Amino acid sequence: MINRVLIRLKIIQIVYAYYQNGSKNLDSAEKELFFSLSKAYDLYNYLLMLMVALTNYAQKRIDAGKAKLAPTTEDLFPNTKFVENKFIAQLEVNKQLGDFVANQKRSWTNDEDFVKSLYEKITASDIYKDYMASDDRSYEADRELWRKLYKTFIYNNEDLDALLEDQSLYWNDDKEIVDTFVLKTIKRFDEKNGAAQSLLPEFKDEEDKEFARRLFRRSILNSDYYRHLISEGTRNWDLDRIAFMDVVIMQCALAEILSFPNIPVSVSLNEYVDIAKVYSTPKSGSFVNGTLDGIVNQLKKDGKLTKN
Repeated sequence: MINRVLIRLKIIQIVYAYYQNGSKNLDSAEKELFFSLSKAYDLYNYLLMLMVALTNYAQKRIDAGKAKLAPTTEDLFPNTKFVENKFIAQLEVNKQLGDFVANQKRSWTNDEDFVKSLYEKITASDIYKDYMASDDRSYEADRELWRKLYKTFIYNNEDLDALLEDQSLYWNDDKEIVDTFVLKTIKRFDEKNGAAQSLLPEFKDEEDKEFARRLFRRSILNSDYYRHLISEGTRNWDLDRIAFMDVVIMQCALAEILSFPNIPVSVSLNEYVDIAKVYSTPKSGSFVNGTLDGIVNQLKKDGKLTKN
């Protein structure tokens, strides 16, 4: 699940914090990096649990209606299509998600007000109403409902972002990326796999985990050389006047460009320029792009960089 986009972002955050922290212990910082990445995987599981929590809340509403002293016909004979959704039934018994719930002891129980509010927005939507009115009770229709609901009501939900940030500072910048993983997971679910349906792994493979470790260490250990290149590439600028986040972004970018021969230069440049646009100053994207492009061209001219 943890892809290189997220790895790069986390490394920049940890490298930035490393210089802000007076102790500057490399081993401790590396442990913090991997802990931060593991928290992103926790968020992935927690957002999967939210879909189950919404369904359980719907069932609770049905049960409360039937328990009224004077229930209506609708209370006694509700449309149970939403709570009997086959995709959610499969997700709820998923072995990997069950292990996460048991080990983390984390649930949405303490945030029932948010679950209630989100449920009411969902049930007022045309997506929900069209689904409930449809005679299609196939697994595919049930799965597609949740893809639409997630994309419409959970993805880019500012109230949810604020709630998650209160629960973990590590989740502050993770949700947008993790949302894409949840949507990918919904799409991958197959009814025939039952409870054994595999979720996305924390790391795709050991290569990505090694990429994180190596990129982080190279960014720190070779920092003097990378900052020399940055200084040479920004001769019209005083390095102290450049936004520190821009320096860190370029430092990590150069570590990747010079340490990973199999990653094309254009890929690295695009990734770090995108990060600068979002996480630094309004002008950082163009500044980082121009500076790195000049450094790369000079390295190639000097024969110190041979890859494309």
